[in-house]
Amino acid sequence: MSLNDHNASPFNALPPVVVALALAIFGIEMLFQAGRIGVIGGAEGVGMRLEALNGFAFSPQLWDRMVETGQFPPRQMLRFVSYSFVHLGFTHMLFVIVFLLALGKMVAETFAPWAMAVLWVVSSIVGALVYAAVPGADIALVGGYPAVYGLIGAYTFLMWTGLGALGEQRIRAFTLIAFLLGIQLAFGLLFGGGIDWVADLAGFVAGFLLSFVVSPGGWARVVQKLRQR
Repeated sequence: MSLNDHNASPFNALPPVVVALALAIFGIEMLFQAGRIGVIGGAEGVGMRLEALNGFAFSPQLWDRMVETGQFPPRQMLRFVSYSFVHLGFTHMLFVIVFLLALGKMVAETFAPWAMAVLWVVSSIVGALVYAAVPGADIALVGGYPAVYGLIGAYTFLMWTGLGALGEQRIRAFTLIAFLLGIQLAFGLLFGGGIDWVADLAGFVAGFLLSFVVSPGGWARVVQKLRQR
């Protein structure tokens, strides 16, 4: 290994689309932190996070009203994706960033940059739609977990196809999602919690299924399978 390798930025090894998503999430959180301590925004800076949550979080009640009235303002429809970039606190954001950097790197090494972006957006949208359809979902959805779980779905797809090519049991590919959902269930039972895990699971399913189409050669494989029927 050369001296240049030691001095190289760790971000060089990360695909640009992953870096862009991580920087967007981190930058927004830093604005909130700066506002909290009064560095920006003055006295009003303390309320920056609350204003952002009011403006960009996904509200099931608001979605229900849009469906009832048949009116879908673009500004409000943006919430289906914008909620994934706003978090409740630094720790909430940090866990999303860790998952994004770890899983995003592995997925982006196989998927095209546009496919990564599509996975993030579609998983966010599907997670919000499924969450809104669950009875009792009256708390606004916020944070990048549904989108990150979409990346977990894409990673599971890669494992699933790899194990299949090796002739091994494909069920092993679902070990990670089973472990994560098990942890969420345990925390929910011990400390209480909402039903936002439904959005996470929906994001995972969306990411896994979408990978059949957006993975390299994915659409061609789908068409071939349909023609064989």
